[in-house]
Amino acid sequence: MTEKIGVVGAGIVGLAVARELAGARGAEVTVLEKEHQVGAHQTGHNSGVVHAGIYYPPGSLKARLCREGVALLKDYCGRHALPYEEVGKLVVASTRAERPRLLALAERARANGVPGIAELDALALREVEPHAVGVAAIHSPHTAITDFAAVARRLALDVAELGGSVRLAHPVRAIRETAGGVEVLAAGRRLAFDRLVVCAGLGTDAVAAMAGHPGDVRIVPFRGEYHALAGPARDLVRGLIYPVPDPRYPFLGVHLTRHLGGEVLVGPNAVLALAYEGYRWRDVRDVRRIAGWPGTIRLARQHWRTGLREVYGSLVKSAFLKAAQRYVPELTAADLRRAEGGVRAQAVARDGRLVDDFAVDVHGRVVLVRNAPSPAATSSLAIARHIAALVPASVR
Repeated sequence: MTEKIGVVGAGIVGLAVARELAGARGAEVTVLEKEHQVGAHQTGHNSGVVHAGIYYPPGSLKARLCREGVALLKDYCGRHALPYEEVGKLVVASTRAERPRLLALAERARANGVPGIAELDALALREVEPHAVGVAAIHSPHTAITDFAAVARRLALDVAELGGSVRLAHPVRAIRETAGGVEVLAAGRRLAFDRLVVCAGLGTDAVAAMAGHPGDVRIVPFRGEYHALAGPARDLVRGLIYPVPDPRYPFLGVHLTRHLGGEVLVGPNAVLALAYEGYRWRDVRDVRRIAGWPGTIRLARQHWRTGLREVYGSLVKSAFLKAAQRYVPELTAADLRRAEGGVRAQAVARDGRLVDDFAVDVHGRVVLVRNAPSPAATSSLAIARHIAALVPASVR
């Protein structure tokens, strides 16, 4: 008999997992999504950057799956006529104090197999980005941009063509593991599967609790806010301009990102959201749940100064502008207009530690994706292969 597998979440990771299980494994796959469209949250609210693998510790899942994922994604986009443009990225040191970290980043990129990495001085970086400034930079010429929401829609079509189904407006309300499988209550219907894979993103904690596996980490939502460059200011940026990241955080700092169609975004910051889908300051639905996790309070105690700076940058446009002007000083306040932001699902341990790497747990017949932040979209096809290998085969 054909193996039946359920996947919770129709973001790019969930859909890639469903496609992999249906195609490579021949399973009958059903994707359950609470929203009325695929890719409604993190997949549809990100920078669109196909990360090359510069930042991640060699040997980590992020490093390996990012490099594998880039190759798979580039091929996938080519086969399905999806946009994929190698616009290149500069990581810029704005002060001499940042140069050692920049050089270490270049070595890490080479260790991860990122192609074409070049170290540039102040003059050479301006040959790549004429309006950018800095004391040094590294250039990743093959870093690309795409439309991850379009990729997700194509993956959903693949699932259907492979005999699976993507059921929208099907929020999961209950999960029960039995001796012979997993029962799921969704949209008033009781569904039976041999295995269940949870790729719920911002809803990970709620679904994991239903499955009886709340775990030792929790999702803490961070809102990333953007401004877009208006009018001629778009011409000040050719590709992607990033700061040297702070190694204490998994966030990359305010950067400038060219999108498909020519739009250039400035951001994101990283503001603690007050709801799991807290796209606005007035979204305060989940404060008790977020603050109730001991890791949230410990994180706030450790990094409250940084948190205040992020909040200030969110509320005061001039502060946001100043962060961008470190790299493109010609920008003015008139060049920035508010753009749509997103919310990142960041796993935080009980001790307040930000979980940096991808994390997947297996509990009997249930597989839980605990942490899949950036570069999860880039890595999605490789993550799918990794997760599929963790799903035990069912004996029927």
